[in-house]
Amino acid sequence: MTDAPTLLDVLDVRPVPGTADTFSGANLPDWRPRLFGGQVLGQAAVAAGRTVDPDRALHSFHGYFLRPGDPDVAVHLAVERLRDGRSFSARRVQALQDGVPILSGIASFQTAAEGLEHAEAAPDVPDPEDLAPDEEAMGGATPARLLEHLAARPVQIRHVEPPLYLTPDPHPVDRQSVWLRLPLDLPGRDDDQVLHRAALAYASDVTILEPVLRRSGLAWATPGISVASLDHAMWWHHPARADDWLLFVTASPAASGARGLATGRLYDRERRLLATVAQEGMLRLPRP
Repeated sequence: MTDAPTLLDVLDVRPVPGTADTFSGANLPDWRPRLFGGQVLGQAAVAAGRTVDPDRALHSFHGYFLRPGDPDVAVHLAVERLRDGRSFSARRVQALQDGVPILSGIASFQTAAEGLEHAEAAPDVPDPEDLAPDEEAMGGATPARLLEHLAARPVQIRHVEPPLYLTPDPHPVDRQSVWLRLPLDLPGRDDDQVLHRAALAYASDVTILEPVLRRSGLAWATPGISVASLDHAMWWHHPARADDWLLFVTASPAASGARGLATGRLYDRERRLLATVAQEGMLRLPRP
C-alpha cells in the first residue's frame, strides 16, 4: 500500500517527459469531492518558478478558478514564458485535468531590489501559544469526523475569534485573525523560496473567505450554503518561512451578487508584513 502524498510531495511538481515547460503534480487526499483550490495555486506557482532564474523571486500571482478539480485525476501544469526582462519575468500557467483548464494564472518574478518601505501594522492579538488549536477549541460536542479532519489537514490553525465550522460568530464582524503554519520539514528559506511562497499560497486559501461568512452571521455548516473560490491574487513582500507560525489578518470589504470579497495580510512573529492576499468567492444561500 502506497503512503498518501504529503503537501510537500504535491507541491514538488515534476517535468513531464517529452514536453517543454509542462509539469505534473499529485493530489492531496481530502474529504471534499473536489480539489482544494490552494493546492492548485501552490502547484502553479512552483511550476512557473521552475522556468525562471532562481535569483528571481515570485512576487505576485493572479489566478482564476475555472472549473472544480477532480481529486482522482492528476494535475498537469503548462507554463508559457511571456517575458524575461532586465528585472522581471512573467509566466502564464494553465492547470489542466484531462486537457481541460481548471485554473489559469499569471505569475511575476523579480530580482532583488532596494526601494521604498512601509506596511500596515498588525493588530494586537494573542500569540499562537496562548490560543488552543482549533480541534481543541471546538469542544467535546464536536462531531468526530470534523475533529479528525481538523487534526489531519496540512495547515495548523488557531483562531483568535470563535471558529466558524459549526456555528456563526455570536457577534458578527467583517474581520478576523488566525495563526497558521504548515508542519512540514521544508528546505531553508533561502534554498527554495518559491516552495515556501507556494506553500503560503496554499495556506492563504484555507480561511480567506471566513470574514464574509462571519460578517453575515453564517458558518461553514449552515444548511444549504454553497461556497467556492472564484479567483485569487497574492503579493509577496519579503522572504518567509511557511513552517513558522504566521498571523493571517483578513477582512471582507464587500459582498454582493452572490459573491463575497476578502482581503488578507500575512505577518511573521515579529509582525513584519510578508504578503497580501485578495480573493472573491461565490456564496450562494439556500432558497427560502
